[in-house]
Amino acid sequence: MGMTITERILARAAGLATTEPDRNIWVKADILLTHDVCGPGAIGVFQREFGQGAKVWDPRKVVIIPDHYIFTKDSKALRNVDILRAFVREQGLPHFYDPGTPGYKGVCHVALPQEGHVRPGETIFGTDSHTCTHGALGAFATGIGNTDAGFILGAGKLLVKVPRTLRFVLDGVLPPYVSAKDIILRIIGEIGVDGANYAAMEFRGEAVAALEIEERMTICNMAIEAGAKSGIMEPDSKAMDYVRTRTRQPFDPLFGDADAAVAGTWRYDVATFEPCVAEPHLPSNYALARERNHVKLDRAYIGSCTGGKIADFRMAARVLKGQRVSVDTFLVPATAEVAHGLETEQMDGKPLKDIFRDAGCLDIAPPSCAACLGGPEDTFGRTHGSENVISTTNRNFIGRMGSKNAPIWLASPLTVAASAIRGHIADPRDFL
Repeated sequence: MGMTITERILARAAGLATTEPDRNIWVKADILLTHDVCGPGAIGVFQREFGQGAKVWDPRKVVIIPDHYIFTKDSKALRNVDILRAFVREQGLPHFYDPGTPGYKGVCHVALPQEGHVRPGETIFGTDSHTCTHGALGAFATGIGNTDAGFILGAGKLLVKVPRTLRFVLDGVLPPYVSAKDIILRIIGEIGVDGANYAAMEFRGEAVAALEIEERMTICNMAIEAGAKSGIMEPDSKAMDYVRTRTRQPFDPLFGDADAAVAGTWRYDVATFEPCVAEPHLPSNYALARERNHVKLDRAYIGSCTGGKIADFRMAARVLKGQRVSVDTFLVPATAEVAHGLETEQMDGKPLKDIFRDAGCLDIAPPSCAACLGGPEDTFGRTHGSENVISTTNRNFIGRMGSKNAPIWLASPLTVAASAIRGHIADPRDFL
């Protein structure tokens, strides 16, 4: 019996010829990612366990990207970034993307692949649950806690239980009014927020092959919303070309065996999919957008590692071009590269930013996580009352965007844009 791609990557990282689900193995880390929320805690664990004068196992493999609470006057949030700066100086870490400097990049899960730190066949551990985003490029990528991260900083490895694999085969041709966000919300709606607990969600099929890389990232990003340990797609020429344009580092992609056993298989024809939403307060509360047009909205939000990529803004611009929003519409590019794209990319001869401006959207915010997870009182887009929000973000838990009284509806950029125009949940087919 062969191995899945997840099992093969973990076996190689452990120096083993083979492995199987539920086996505990020591896995070397190719990248450790952290940010301003969890980085100080991980550093504290490292210094406590390895000593104040200890050096990290490999400075080239540590990537620190402050992104969560950075554009704020909150003293505790700013203190966290100062802790990171001091640690970077002390350790001589080359991969630190400091907010407020020309080297700042933005949201870690979009910046990491953009800066060439994600490579097929490698292992990525990050102190953020949405680290699973990077499986879109054929890496094993998973979120960990501060204690595990502190250990990796010193030892460069982690004891991992090999997850079982759940396979999701997506065939057919995706309609132009449906996006990757609709795909993953449909899957989570079917299996539930605990349907993939500690499993590797493996996505394959002709529809996956047809997706652009940033749309693949959206699917893997939300694997954690089904409880998964990771999301992953086997790297094809499109993925490897993306990586080669971002890094000169060599990489050795791995693939699964045709006869590899999996714990379950789901098959879908994406041609039958429709625009959808996830109702408050779970990503699994699946509903068709056209059946929720009675839901009035107070604001729309386009941003985050899930919904703030340039591909997401292109989709929103398709709908908003020549239209006017009727609710406050917040725009937060995930990274500086995305922000630049909003200035330079054009649709029908007009820069994307001008399409959004002419549609009546609010000014574009600096790249960051912003209101995706609430944040300090002065965070851009943060809810403060009972605003009914439709958002391209990944979670709609109670209080997720600030106020505990603000219901959050998750949707694709297409559906969010259509809903911003109508002032209630709307199907993007009304405008496409």
